[in-house]
Amino acid sequence: MYRTRTDTAVVILSFNAFHWHEKFLPGILAEGMGRYDVVLVDNASIDGTGEKVRARFPSVHVIRLDVNRGFTNGYIEGLRQIDSKYYVLLSSDFEVTPGWFDPLHRLMESDPQVAAVQPKIRYWREKKMFEYAGAAGAFIDTLGYPFCRGRLFFTLEEDKGQYDEPCETFWASGGCIMLRSQLYHQFGGLDNHFYAHMEEIDLCWRFKNAGYKVMCEPRSLVYHVGGSVISYGSPEKIYHNYRNGLILLVKNLPASQLAWKLPLRLMLDGVAGLYALWRRKGWELIAILRAHRDFWKGLPRWFHLRRQSRAFATRPNMKGMYPRSIVWDYFVRGRRTFSELRPF
Repeated sequence: MYRTRTDTAVVILSFNAFHWHEKFLPGILAEGMGRYDVVLVDNASIDGTGEKVRARFPSVHVIRLDVNRGFTNGYIEGLRQIDSKYYVLLSSDFEVTPGWFDPLHRLMESDPQVAAVQPKIRYWREKKMFEYAGAAGAFIDTLGYPFCRGRLFFTLEEDKGQYDEPCETFWASGGCIMLRSQLYHQFGGLDNHFYAHMEEIDLCWRFKNAGYKVMCEPRSLVYHVGGSVISYGSPEKIYHNYRNGLILLVKNLPASQLAWKLPLRLMLDGVAGLYALWRRKGWELIAILRAHRDFWKGLPRWFHLRRQSRAFATRPNMKGMYPRSIVWDYFVRGRRTFSELRPF
């Protein structure tokens, strides 16, 4: 067990990612300076990443996992070996900016009801643009579709300061998320059944069901390269989008809502599959069909997990859940930006 010298462990999960560490670790370490410890979880890399980091950055504590069982499990196994008040889960392809950490830490220290917080996330390749996974705060609609301040489906906004106010959200981006470690473990941590997508939404939903807050603090800014775990638009990304979105609903919705929202989501997935076929993208349809097959095959398991997850639903705080359909607003009503949505 590694006990941090500070109250925060910045935990970077890595698989064959030394090229990113060479680029981004110097900035992360420079910002640390007694504020946080940096821990690298080497997820069974085969290119010597762990050894190279030890040699090049001796102040980084390296935890070596012998078997790679996926992105989510890498964090699960790594966090079991770290004793700290706070965790910051930081993907290897993130660049931090000067002063990124203090606003997150101040917010967590100021309110014990905050279970998780994320910074403002911009795209590393086009640094004025918000980034797909997180942007300036992450939300979910009534049917379980995630979206962000600064990103609705295929529309990314330029950051012009329009979302610079801290706000309560529904979930926080797993690419850069600060967690209260005691609550992380109390609520069961990340669920490895998600493997590599939406596991942070599932965890935050458990926090929210127990009455805790999830926040975005835009005074903290980071940049994300993106697509380094599963490429955007790839068959694997589409597969996990559809399968994990359904698991998310089964695990977390009240029974009265699940009874009608799950069939509606299944129907909308079917529409998406037909649209993929119409666009002659049969591989998308195959990914959706695979997702549905594996969702139905695992249904008894998802309902077992549901019993565990719903046990935390003692005082639900649904702030950050959009009470309407983001699909309808975006594709039918033409609402392309977060600021065009009706207030909620």
